[in-house]
Amino acid sequence: MNPYKVLIVDDHSIVREGLKLILETDERFAIIGEAENGRIALQLLEELDPDVILMDLNMPVMSGLEAMKVLKDHPKQVPVIILTTYNEDELMVSGLALGAKGYLLKDTNRDNLFRTIESAVRGEALLQADILAKVFEAKNREEAAGHRETDEPSLTEREILILQFVARGYKSKEIGFDVGISERTVKAHLTNIYNKLGVDSRSQAVATAMERGILHKDKI
Repeated sequence: MNPYKVLIVDDHSIVREGLKLILETDERFAIIGEAENGRIALQLLEELDPDVILMDLNMPVMSGLEAMKVLKDHPKQVPVIILTTYNEDELMVSGLALGAKGYLLKDTNRDNLFRTIESAVRGEALLQADILAKVFEAKNREEAAGHRETDEPSLTEREILILQFVARGYKSKEIGFDVGISERTVKAHLTNIYNKLGVDSRSQAVATAMERGILHKDKI
């Protein structure tokens, strides 16, 4: 199997070098390029065709979130993993809403980084429990302030159940096994969920459902 092609985007060279040293210890990954801001990353995207992007948030010229807004509508749909020092609820929600497949702090361990990259390349979101908790807390604060979305879409009990598995990082095949349905049926349910929520990815579905109170913390 060819290694996953990784593009590292961070304005600190020492962080980029550290990530390279870590990823180069495993033959599953190949670092094909580096960028010090979002604008350069978008340029390299066309030249290098990465499988996944590790994206910092706070960068000069163009931030990670600004770059992700462009990538969201890009035809290549390269998965993005946010890797940042900012443990802030609003940034987490914004990043996931823009389609991030993971949100990692820079003190994450090597194995978690590897698992998140592999999940992202498969098109799946992998979120740590503490990150999910932060997102729920942000959603609850919005509700308390009176900003809860009033036009919540109606999901069936089965769709909510499948979305709960998605939030835990389960693959479609694993969801089907646990629920007792085929993988194809799981994917059909996911399509319905995407249409109802107005999203086009698993991470966006989870983020939107949490923002609107469809997913509840005690059910994940």
